[in-house]
Amino acid sequence: MKIWDPPFEQMSREELTRLQSERLVATVAYVSERLPYYRAKMEAAGVEPGEIKGIEDLANLPFTVKKDFRENYPTGTFARPISEVVRIHASSGTTGKPTVVGYTEKDLEMWRELIARLVVAGGVGADDVVQVAFGYGLFTGGFGLHYGCERVGATVIPASSGNTDRHLLLMRDMGTTTLVCTPSYALYIGEIIQDRGLKDELGLKHGLFGGEPWSEDMRTEIEGLLGITATDNYGLSEIIGPGVSYECLVQQGMHIAEDHFYPEIIDSESGEVLPWGEEGELVLTTLTKEALPVIRYRTGDITSLIPEACDCGRTLVRMTKTRGRADDMLIVRGVNVFPSQVESVLSEFEHAKPHYQIIVDRINNIDSFELRVEASEEIFVDDRMREMEGFQRRLGARLQSVLGIKVDLKLVEPRTLERFEGKAKRVTDRRVV
Repeated sequence: MKIWDPPFEQMSREELTRLQSERLVATVAYVSERLPYYRAKMEAAGVEPGEIKGIEDLANLPFTVKKDFRENYPTGTFARPISEVVRIHASSGTTGKPTVVGYTEKDLEMWRELIARLVVAGGVGADDVVQVAFGYGLFTGGFGLHYGCERVGATVIPASSGNTDRHLLLMRDMGTTTLVCTPSYALYIGEIIQDRGLKDELGLKHGLFGGEPWSEDMRTEIEGLLGITATDNYGLSEIIGPGVSYECLVQQGMHIAEDHFYPEIIDSESGEVLPWGEEGELVLTTLTKEALPVIRYRTGDITSLIPEACDCGRTLVRMTKTRGRADDMLIVRGVNVFPSQVESVLSEFEHAKPHYQIIVDRINNIDSFELRVEASEEIFVDDRMREMEGFQRRLGARLQSVLGIKVDLKLVEPRTLERFEGKAKRVTDRRVV
């Protein structure tokens, strides 16, 4: 397996820890000098920059949260004047104000290198034709993957999101070998290809997918429909965008670029740092950012860390697929429910497809939990009604056992639930708070 940057991706733990400590000390001093909002947070926490001697002191520093970006909108989190910021991206916010992120030229060069690591880890090289089906604009995904793929010498088609017919035309006529998009959209494209019998006309080999959590069952279906190897990647705008971590062809967790981003796992409620291997909320600290350095950012994403070296030869710690977000958790009749729990149950049943919709409502002051699931075509035939009833009963019982609540389960025919060209929207909460 090819590795883009062996000196860093295969660094010993001792060397990496020393590098991380050096970069953390420099980052804390830099942030304290240039960002009044974070200097005030440190003062409130009773921490002086000089007290941070290395990674072992990181837990003494206060967290950065989404609210900090809102309160310092638009550029109060920038450590460089706007004249030195060469690009602006932004992500949507719940209050109407986006989270604005900036990049210096040095930041952009580092970003390109990180995406190059991601691309090569996924099996993509200079001979590949990459079709980017992420949106271009304020969203970081499109531009991030675009320039990283160019960095390794690949041919890039900036097709953007939407217009599936155009995507299929380009795939066929341009000999696309690599698809970049959300897994939900990849699954949708795969279904269209299957319906139209186009698979043998295409030359797809690789899929680089991110932007939303997805299950192993979903990976299996995508790989089968498209005839590709599908790898996962993770990022968020507040940190840099895609490139924070990336999956290799071993497909056993995403390698975190630890030389640039230090990961912690914390208990979401107490804020206590948990040992690697335990599941909790991911916290990230940037170690090399110029325009937007961030210390101990609470991502809200639930995952765990795998410290053992990977069979691919990389020594960077791996994170497991995110199990959803701490703030995506639904509380239904006092029970904590994650959409990822639904996905895990569906993967256990042969006739359940990885397409579902959760509808939470409050009727007569009581929470209801409706789950619509696409079932396979074979089960929707008259002479298999008894089998379908048994399947629905077993699936419902399993869901109730795992979720801890009664589920109003409705089986629907294939292709009846909405498909998405971007991030899938699987939850509708109709309750009035």
